[in-house]
Amino acid sequence: MSIGHFTVWDYVVFGAMLLVSAVIGVYYAFAGGGQQTSRDFLMGGRSMSALPVSLSLTASFMSAVTVLGTPAEIYRFGAIFCIFAISYLLVVVISAEVFLPVFYKLGITSTYEYLELRFNNYLRLCGTVLFIIQTILYTGIVIYAPALALNQVTGFDLWGAVITTGVVCTFYCTLGGLKAVVWTDVFQVGIMVAGFASVIIRAVVVQGGIGQILNDSYQGGRLNFWDFNPNPLQRHTFWTIIIGGTFTWTGMYGVNQSQVQRYIACKTRFQAKLSLYINLLGLWTILVCAMFCGLAMYSIYHNCDPWTAKRVSAPDQLMPYLVLDILQDFPGVPGLFVASAYSGTLSTVSSSINALAAVTVEDLIKPYFSSLSEKKLSWISKGMSLFFGGVCIAMAGVASLLGSLLQAALSIFGMIGGPILGLFSLGILCPWANPIGAFIGLTGGFTLSLWVGIGAQIYPPLPERTMPLNLTTAGCNISSNWTAMTEVPTLTTLVHLQATERPVLADYWYSLSYLYFSTLGTLGTLILGMIVSLLTGGIKQNIDRKFLLTKEDFLSNFSFSKPKTNEKVQVLNWTPFTMPDEGTDNPAFNHIEMNITENKEKGSGAHV
Repeated sequence: MSIGHFTVWDYVVFGAMLLVSAVIGVYYAFAGGGQQTSRDFLMGGRSMSALPVSLSLTASFMSAVTVLGTPAEIYRFGAIFCIFAISYLLVVVISAEVFLPVFYKLGITSTYEYLELRFNNYLRLCGTVLFIIQTILYTGIVIYAPALALNQVTGFDLWGAVITTGVVCTFYCTLGGLKAVVWTDVFQVGIMVAGFASVIIRAVVVQGGIGQILNDSYQGGRLNFWDFNPNPLQRHTFWTIIIGGTFTWTGMYGVNQSQVQRYIACKTRFQAKLSLYINLLGLWTILVCAMFCGLAMYSIYHNCDPWTAKRVSAPDQLMPYLVLDILQDFPGVPGLFVASAYSGTLSTVSSSINALAAVTVEDLIKPYFSSLSEKKLSWISKGMSLFFGGVCIAMAGVASLLGSLLQAALSIFGMIGGPILGLFSLGILCPWANPIGAFIGLTGGFTLSLWVGIGAQIYPPLPERTMPLNLTTAGCNISSNWTAMTEVPTLTTLVHLQATERPVLADYWYSLSYLYFSTLGTLGTLILGMIVSLLTGGIKQNIDRKFLLTKEDFLSNFSFSKPKTNEKVQVLNWTPFTMPDEGTDNPAFNHIEMNITENKEKGSGAHV
C-alpha cells in the first residue's frame, strides 16, 4: 500500500491560509486609525464583542498538538478522552464565575498586576517571570513539534514551514495587535474544523458508513467512555480526567494571560462571560471532531497499524499519514488539513506573542518608566511583539535539539500552571491570605509539582498504568513495498528505563497520572499558603473586598439592577472604581468618570 504525496495545489491551499492571516494583520494595522495606544494594541481598545473572542479562545486553546495528538490519543487509548467535555464545562464555569468577575472589575491588562494589588510587587514579578519562561518554552515546541511530524510523513519542508509560519505570525501580531490576533483566530478555527471535516467525511465514505466505524471501534475496545477506577496512578479514568483535567485547564482559562487577556478585552462583563460560554461550544465541537477522526483512523487501520509496522515513527504522525492515504486522489485537500494543523500553531503562537508583549509592557516597563507616553508605549508594545516572535522562532530551533525532552517540556508547562492557579485562588478566595503565606505556598506547590513531574519524565509509568489498547499488523500485506521509517526524536519519544533500574518511588509517586501534576501544585500552594498566612497574622489584615470574590459578583448574574457598592479603596496608589453591572462599559475606560460623578452626587469622599 502506498500513500500520496504533496502536490502543487496542496502548497497553494497552505499558502492561501498564510496570506489571508497576513492580510488581516495589515487591515487592523490601519483600520480605525491604527494602533494609537498600548491599550489599542494589547487589548483591542477593550471594545471586543463575545463571538470573535469566543472563537479566538477556542483557536488559542486548540494548538497543532491538539489537531495531531488528540486523534492519535483516541486511536491508541480509546474514547475515554472525551470525558474532557465535562472538564471543559467545569473549567468554563469556574473561570467565568470565580476569576473573570475579579479581573474584569479591576480593569487590569496583565493578570499578574492583580498579584501586586492583592499581595506585593515581588509576587507579581514571580508570576510574570514564570509565565514568560513557560510560554516561550511551550511556544517554541508548538512551532517545531507539528512541523516535524508533518515533515516526516508529507515531506513538507521542515524549516521552511517553521520559519514561514513564525514570520507570518509575528508579522500580523506586530502590525495589528490583539484585534488582528482575534480575527485571524476566527479564520483559523474555521480552517481547523474544515480540515477535520474533510477527514471525517472521506473516512465515512471509505468505510461505508458511520455504522462500520463505530462497530470496528466497539470491537476494538475504543468506545471505553466510562472507567470509574479511583486509582490515581492510572493515566486516564473518569476521576483523573474530571478532577485533574479541571485543575489543569483552569490554570489555562482562569489565570493564564494568553486567555484572560482576550475576555477582559470585551466591552462589557456580560460580553466577557458570554465569550467563555460560547467558547465552550467550540471546545466541544473540536473535541467531537477529533474523536471521530481517531475512531475512523482505528476503523481503517484496525488490522494493520502503521505505527507498529514502522510506516510512521511516532503516534503524532498518524493523522498526516491517514490524510495522505485516504485523500491522495483529491488534490488540495491534504493541503487543507496541513493548513488546519498550522492554523492551530498560528493561533496558539499569536496569543502567546501578544500575551508576552502585554506582561512585559505592563509588569516590567510601565511600573518603572511612568513618564512614557501612550504613543511610546504603543511602539514599545509592537517592538516587544517583534522581539518575542523572534525568540519563539529561535526556541523552535532549540526544541529541535531537545529530542526526548520535548514531552518533558510540555509537562513542565502544566506543572508551572498549577502553583500559579493556587496563588491566584489563594488571593481571590481566602481573605486571610497574606504575602508571606502566598510566597511560601507558591514555593511549596511549585516544588511539589516539579518533584513528581520531573520524576515521571525520568521514570515513565509502565504500560499497566498507561493502559494502551491492542494494535496489530496481522492484516498488513507483507509483500507491499514498505520501507520502515527511521526513528527520529519526536514529541512522543520517551526514554524507558528497565524495571530493575527503577526506584521504589517510580511505580507509585512518579506513576501518578500526569493530570494530577497541576492538581498537586494548586492544592499544595493553597493549603500551605492558608496555614502559613494564619500562623503569620493574616486574619488580622484588612483586605479590600474588590480583590476578593464577593456575593455581589454572584448576585449580579441574577439581577438586572445595579449592585449597590460604596466601598472606599486606597491600595498601592491604585485608582479605584465601582463595580460595573452587566450593561456598563469596560471599567478600564470609565472608572475615573464614574467615581467623579458619584463623588459629586453622593459625596462619598472616595479618593480618585
